[in-house]
Amino acid sequence: MNPDLDLTLQRVIRAPRDAVWSAWTDPSRLEQWWIPAPTVCRVERLEVRPGGAFVTQMSEDGQRFDPHMEAVFLVVDDGERIVFTNAIDSAWRPALPAPVPMTAEITLGEHPDGTDYRILVRHGNPADRARHAELGFAEGWGSVAGQLAAFVERTAVGSGR
Repeated sequence: MNPDLDLTLQRVIRAPRDAVWSAWTDPSRLEQWWIPAPTVCRVERLEVRPGGAFVTQMSEDGQRFDPHMEAVFLVVDDGERIVFTNAIDSAWRPALPAPVPMTAEITLGEHPDGTDYRILVRHGNPADRARHAELGFAEGWGSVAGQLAAFVERTAVGSGR
């Protein structure tokens, strides 16, 4: 973690790690929490493996969808860690993503109350980090982490986990 380049979030999710992992790796589950509500998410490609595509779209009205995430997975450690970047698109071409290029690392750890969920977003320079923070990194990624927690806590209870 480099405080001049990186942004982080941490949250305890009151559900087992496998439920959080499933919410990240199952397209039908990811669509339910990945974008801040009331915006709707559609998963175009979710190939959770190193080099696999991570492509989502978003819609304000549920009818017209626009690009949201065009990225590639760099590291996938089953049940523990996902790393992806939008600096390379799903065809492995260098990209100039808006609003900022980034590499995001999601880690899932054990916690007495469920899952220790951590996000580390790396930027290439302090200006990109500052821009991401100004655009609402904490609010946006925080609300999405809250939606993930609500989704898996609700579904984990429903499935008896």
